[in-house]
Amino acid sequence: MTTQDHAIIAAEVAQLYRAHLGVGRARIGEMVGGQVEVESEGAWITTSDGERYFNAGGYGVFIMGSRHPRVLAEVERQLHTHPVGSRMFLEPAAARAAQLLTSVTPPGLDRVHFSGSGAEATEAAIKIARLSGHHRLISMHGGYHGKTIGALSVTAKELYQKPFQPLLPEVTHIPYDDTTALAAELERYGETACVIVEPVQGEAGVIIPAGGYLSTVRALCTEYGAMLVVDEIQTGLGRLGAWWGCDQEQVVPDILLSGKALGGGIMPVAATIATSESFALLERDPFLHTSTFSAAPLAMAAVSGAIAAIEEDDLTGRAAVLGLELATEIEAIAFRHFGSRVREVRARGLLIGIELTEPGMAGALLIDLVNNNVIANFSLNSTTVLRLTPPAIMTPDDVEFLLDRFERAARTTAEYFLER
Repeated sequence: MTTQDHAIIAAEVAQLYRAHLGVGRARIGEMVGGQVEVESEGAWITTSDGERYFNAGGYGVFIMGSRHPRVLAEVERQLHTHPVGSRMFLEPAAARAAQLLTSVTPPGLDRVHFSGSGAEATEAAIKIARLSGHHRLISMHGGYHGKTIGALSVTAKELYQKPFQPLLPEVTHIPYDDTTALAAELERYGETACVIVEPVQGEAGVIIPAGGYLSTVRALCTEYGAMLVVDEIQTGLGRLGAWWGCDQEQVVPDILLSGKALGGGIMPVAATIATSESFALLERDPFLHTSTFSAAPLAMAAVSGAIAAIEEDDLTGRAAVLGLELATEIEAIAFRHFGSRVREVRARGLLIGIELTEPGMAGALLIDLVNNNVIANFSLNSTTVLRLTPPAIMTPDDVEFLLDRFERAARTTAEYFLER
C-alpha cells in the first residue's frame, strides 16, 4: 500500500468517525497521528501504512496479547458450530466457561452472571446487593467502575457524574486506603451497606494501597454485616502478577467483578462472580436480571480459551517477573530524563503508572510514545499519570524495544518542556 493509499484510507475513516461516531473521538485519533489500525498479533498492532506498534495499552485487555492461538482456536471452533444461543435450551460453552472461571477464583465464589462489559458486571453486582438488603453503596474516591447510570453512581468522579445527575441515591464516597473512614461509614449503615473497592486503582493512576488494606476492608465488612464487592475488571486474570488482587491478601469477597482480559483479547465479555449466599435471591427467578447476549457461546469460548492460556503459559508468573523488571528500568529512565518532575513510578505486576508533576507532560509523553511506535494509556481519573499495561507474552526483544522507545520518548518530552 502506498503512502497516498494510506492517506486516503485515514482521511476516509476520520470522516466516517466525524459523521457517525463523534467529532470528539475523531479528534483524539487525529491528536495521536491519525493512524488506522487494521491488524493485531501478539504484542503488536499494525496500521494501514504498514507501521507496527508495540501495544502497552488497551486498558488491561491484552494480558495474553492479541489473537492468542489458544483463545483463537476455541473461538474459531465455536464460530463454526454455534456462535449465539437460543436462550431457551441449556448450552455447553456457558457451562464450561463458568466451571473454568470459578475454578480459578477465590474459594466460595461459585455463581456467575456473564455480561458484555465491566459496567454491566457492576450493574449486576448493585442489583444483587439491593436484593439482599444492602442498598447503601460505599465506594472510593478515584475508583472507576463504569459509566452506565448505576456504575457511574459508584465511580466517584464529578466530571463524569455531573451531566447525568441525579444518579442512584444512597451512595457515599470515601477516601481510598482509609479504613478509619470506612469503619465510620459501616458503623453508621451496618448491614444495609455494600462496599465496592479495587485492589489497585487503575484509572486513578495505579494507586496501590498499604499492605493489608483489602483484608482489613474484608474484616470490617464481615464485622458490620456489609456486602463486599471487589472490582477486578482491570486488575484480575494475572495483571497484578497473581490470578486476582484478592489472592495477594487471601481475601474472599461476596462478589468479584471480572472483565477486560476475560475475553482473551478477542471477545468483549465480563462476569459478576458471587457466593451462593449472595446470589441466592437473584437465581430464584431467572428472568429477574437478563441480557440477550449474556453467556453467548462465542464469548464463552473466548473465556475458556483465555483461562487455558493463562494457565498453560503461566502468565501470572510472567506478569510478576516482567513487571518487576520493567518497573525498575522505567523508573530509572523516568528519573534520568524528568528528574524532580517525576512524582512517582508505581507498579504491581504489569500495571505500571508514571506520575509527572507538570500539567500536560503525561499527555505529551503519550504522544511521543506513539511517535516511537508504542501505544500507552492515559488515566481516566488522573491527568498526570501515564499508564503502561503490556502483555505477559512479551519476548526479550519486546522488552528491549519497549524500554528503548520509552527512553527515546522520555528524552523528547523532557527536552520540549525544558525549552518552554
